[in-house]
Amino acid sequence: MEEIKIISKTEQDTKEIGQKLAKKAKRGDCYALFGTLGMGKSVMARSFVQELCGDEEVPSPTFTLVQLYDAPEYTIYHFDLYRLKSAEEIFELGMEDALYDGVCLIEWPEKMAQYLPRNCIKITITPNNEERIITISSADEQKLTRIKEALGLNA
Repeated sequence: MEEIKIISKTEQDTKEIGQKLAKKAKRGDCYALFGTLGMGKSVMARSFVQELCGDEEVPSPTFTLVQLYDAPEYTIYHFDLYRLKSAEEIFELGMEDALYDGVCLIEWPEKMAQYLPRNCIKITITPNNEERIITISSADEQKLTRIKEALGLNA
C-alpha cells in the first residue's frame, strides 16, 4: 500500500494539512487519525471541521464520544473513541450511518478493531524530535490520488 509522508514542523502545519484534506473530502470518506496523546489528532480534526463549517467552536468529543457538524454537502461526524471499552460500542454511537451518510473523523480508531473500514484513509502522526511525521495511506487508490491533489503533490 502506497503511503504519503509529510513533515509537520509546527501546529500550524498540521492545521493546514487538515484544511487541505477538508477541501477534497467527499461523502463516505472516513479519516482514521492514529497517534499517541498530544500528537495533533484533535488539531487536525478541528481545522478540518472549521474549513468546511466556519469558525465555530470545535470541542474535542472526548466525553460525548461524537460531535456532529453540518458542512454544506454532508454531515461531519467527529468521533473520539478513547473511552470505549469494547469495539462493539461503536454501533451505539451511530457509526454505521455516519460511514455511509457523511464524512467521519475518528480519533483513536484502533478502538474499533475489526470494524474500521478497510478503505478508510489512515493518518498516523508520530513524533520526530520537535516535528511530527504525518503518514497517510488508503487501500483505495482514488482516495489517495485525491489526497495528493489536496496536498499539492504529484499524483
